[in-house]
Amino acid sequence: MSGVLLDLSGVVFSSGAAIGDAVAAVADLRAHGIALRFVTNTTSEPLRVLRETLQGLGIAASDEHIFTPATAARGLVREHGWSPHFLMNPALLEDFDPPSGADPDAVIVGDAGRAFTFDALNAAFRLIDGGAAFIALARNRTFRDDGALSLDAGPFVAALEYASRREALLIGKPAAAFYDSALADLGTPAASTVMIGDDAESDVEGAMAAGMAGILVRTGKYRDGDETRIKPAPTATLADLREAVDWVLERR
Repeated sequence: MSGVLLDLSGVVFSSGAAIGDAVAAVADLRAHGIALRFVTNTTSEPLRVLRETLQGLGIAASDEHIFTPATAARGLVREHGWSPHFLMNPALLEDFDPPSGADPDAVIVGDAGRAFTFDALNAAFRLIDGGAAFIALARNRTFRDDGALSLDAGPFVAALEYASRREALLIGKPAAAFYDSALADLGTPAASTVMIGDDAESDVEGAMAAGMAGILVRTGKYRDGDETRIKPAPTATLADLREAVDWVLERR
């Protein structure tokens, strides 16, 4: 193993606090020369907040080393010259360019939380039904919030897909393009790279489909039996990031 892609929320930290020995575990990866990038499907916080959270924990991080669906979507919007309609947490808007003021020709859906009202979903549906591009920053089923699981963006993306009879273009994990971009920046072959995450589908199954090893940790949103819900099974299912890093270092 020469490279690691590392999920953030539920693996490195939860509610802004480090999980167990996560900070020292990340330091050990770097001390042993393992290439590292942070890859997250978080769409409720902007890149700046994620960077500041890591730095506040004592983990050196720059924007270039954190891959988020929002930053990937911003590049896509620029490439196509779209004027987006956003259905997401307002805090995430700082990761996008200011709206052009033109009529929306794309709908971008993230984790809008309590803003997923009927009116908001219906407005997005009408634009999608009218031909606007349909972009999903992520389609995770759940996330852990205050110790319990809560609905993530995925169920709402699925509702819009069902109503519009259209499939969203997925930007974040487990989209192959998202993983390809992170791997290219990491500079390590997929076969010697491992993804460490708490989401069996988005983190582990997606990474393994891209040719990487996948480690599922029993922190964050993990629930008993998650490792049995994907095929093939994770390369390893371990207690936490500390055990996952030890697994990597034993195979470097």
